[in-house]
Amino acid sequence: MRLRPRRGTPADVLVVGLGNPGDEYRGSRHNLGAEVVELLATRHGGRLRKRKERALVDEVTIDGRRVALAVPLTYVNDSGHAVGALVRRFGVEPEQLVVVHDELDLPVAELKVKSGGGLAGHNGLRSIVAHLHTQDFQRVRIGVGKPASKERGADHVLNRFGKRERTEVDVTVEQAADAVEAIVRDGVDAAMNRFN
Repeated sequence: MRLRPRRGTPADVLVVGLGNPGDEYRGSRHNLGAEVVELLATRHGGRLRKRKERALVDEVTIDGRRVALAVPLTYVNDSGHAVGALVRRFGVEPEQLVVVHDELDLPVAELKVKSGGGLAGHNGLRSIVAHLHTQDFQRVRIGVGKPASKERGADHVLNRFGKRERTEVDVTVEQAADAVEAIVRDGVDAAMNRFN
């Protein structure tokens, strides 16, 4: 039986997976964060539904902790609109926020857990920081590799993976979900030690 979190009390953790809305972007490099959150919902008996915060949202219990899962319905570059509203709705502090996203600075299928830090040119993170006025949130980063040139960055993240890369990335999506569970259960430092 699924344990339902209590309504009206703050969440222990808010996990947000970045991605662009619409079927044309499903499976693209930019949507890996959304894939991880969808997987977490499936693992823990959740069902993401559209909410007023311009996001697909549900709450699940992971190891006795109340975890809000969300996929913004904004485009990645405007993620902060949804994330700001979700942080307010679930009453979390920035350090209780975990953002799962694609990362150009990491090789394809490489996984890194990070606490705070820079934006590495990621416009979704830039939007979140603009709305939260802090960079002190947790990140689970999934490498999508660098494009041939800086000018090709937008095209690169909107493209899908080749068949061989996709097989590797599918494994990393599972590991990224494991990393989020580790953050919820043991904290970000333990997760970094295990996954980095």
